[in-house]
Amino acid sequence: MARPRPLNDRQGSAAEPRQSRARLAKPIEPIGFDRLIHERMRLGIVSALAVNESLSFNDLKKLLDTTDGNLSVHARKLEEADYITCTKFFAGRLPKTEYRLTPAGRAALETYLDQMEALIRATRDR
Repeated sequence: MARPRPLNDRQGSAAEPRQSRARLAKPIEPIGFDRLIHERMRLGIVSALAVNESLSFNDLKKLLDTTDGNLSVHARKLEEADYITCTKFFAGRLPKTEYRLTPAGRAALETYLDQMEALIRATRDR
């Protein structure tokens, strides 16, 4: 039995792609998504704050169906990037945490949405 030749020695191998009669689609240029917003939980936080003037920690937690720790970590990352603000105060004797979207956060979300819409259009136009 003959030994198989390495793939790159075969005719029509990956090293020498065959020409196809089918028209090749233009590749989509890579989109530089804001990785900070692209993550599902952080996108949820920013989106929720975009349509609400402010939300409490508990409101966000219920809305996004997440844990205290998960929400805290993601909110902190957004706060460090100046996409949201966090205000802590007491209502009576109860501590409260309130989040708001900053102008920088709104601009980042708008840019992200524009990029997603461009990607969707490019995909549908193929």
